Amino acid sequence: MSTGRLRKIVLGTFTTLLLLYGLSWIPTYENPSAVWGVTWSQYYAMEELGLDWRPAYLALLDELRPPKLRLIAYWQYHEPDEGTFRFDDLDWQIEEAAKRDIPVTLSIGHRVPRWPECHSPEWAKRKTEEEFGAALKRYLSAVVTRYREVPVLERWQVENEPYIRVFGICPPLNVDFLHEEFELVRALDPSRPVLLTDSGELSTWRKNIGYPDVVGTTLYRTAWNPYTGWWTSVFPPFWYTARAWMLEMTGADEVIVAELQAEPWAPGGRSIVAVPFDEQIERYDVEEFKRMEIFARATGLPEIYLWGAEWWYWRKERGDDLFWNEAKALFATSGGVDTRGMMEP
Repeated sequence: MSTGRLRKIVLGTFTTLLLLYGLSWIPTYENPSAVWGVTWSQYYAMEELGLDWRPAYLALLDELRPPKLRLIAYWQYHEPDEGTFRFDDLDWQIEEAAKRDIPVTLSIGHRVPRWPECHSPEWAKRKTEEEFGAALKRYLSAVVTRYREVPVLERWQVENEPYIRVFGICPPLNVDFLHEEFELVRALDPSRPVLLTDSGELSTWRKNIGYPDVVGTTLYRTAWNPYTGWWTSVFPPFWYTARAWMLEMTGADEVIVAELQAEPWAPGGRSIVAVPFDEQIERYDVEEFKRMEIFARATGLPEIYLWGAEWWYWRKERGDDLFWNEAKALFATSGGVDTRGMMEP
């Protein structure tokens, strides 16, 4: 590496750190009107945690009463054989949300939430890139056509953090095809906004300028990767606020927190169930949960979706209901309205 290039890297790093230090002193506030939601993954509940996922999902709806939901359409579940669609499980999830009048964001595509990030049926993985794209478009069309008349469906999410290439077991991103997916969903359902999610810590969001209707950021404070081990984010709340302003000035209708860390990160690529029960909360306890609530409110963003509800339920079933009860109290005050007195005993 040349001396000049090294100097530029050092100067750039120093400038970034100085800027972050300065940003940390900008006053922030807790947004009292933020509306809280939660992501629910049938795949994670069933495949990773070994839960009876239907009772767990009903407990989430009836005990926690989340004001908003993000649900996930897993391609391998809904088209296990090419051309044969089975939507029973997703139908049921959406119907139960509709019974309770809970607005739903539906994540669709082949890269959707939860490891290994890309969830394609085995038959699709054996296709050429062109054949894979055609099959994915047919699947997207089937999903959008099926659910576009559902009143509680608030928005579509097309793919999940597609620009993050260092995480997940996925084929290389074709940006042109990603845009084609967006336009397909918009054409099939022009009445609803389309959400694109991106990393809050590993991305500048530059690629989102002028394209999606809604941008959803992830928000993680403590995580693990094989290169650095454990790390804690240095970004202050204003890091998210400032970029949200930029996107809204350049065409986005709204920026939200699509994924707020509310569970521990399992190190070394392990499943969380392989981490000893007590050790799990050494990295993420209920006090950290509360600090994350405050941090997320301080971004000023209008919607915040928690990540980890399946794990809260898994721990509750094993005697620790602290996370479950904290989420219940949080949801009861969503949007600045305290509904705890309205709840049935």
